[in-house]
Amino acid sequence: MATTVLNVPDISCEHCERTIAGALSTLAGVHRVGVDIPAHQVRVEYDERQTSLRRIEQVLAGEDYPVASAS
Repeated sequence: MATTVLNVPDISCEHCERTIAGALSTLAGVHRVGVDIPAHQVRVEYDERQTSLRRIEQVLAGEDYPVASAS
């Protein structure tokens, strides 16, 4: 299990939070998604055997929330 914190500058409201959580929770292997609106961060716990950080970033970009960095 991997945990990654993504910096997503375009997060600004609860709508963003719902959109991000909804999009990522449908990915196979994603176990938990947390969105911190004031910090503009998304914390994702996922199984690296089922999905990848690259795939998570692609899904977010597809929802118009590009990832600036990951840690």
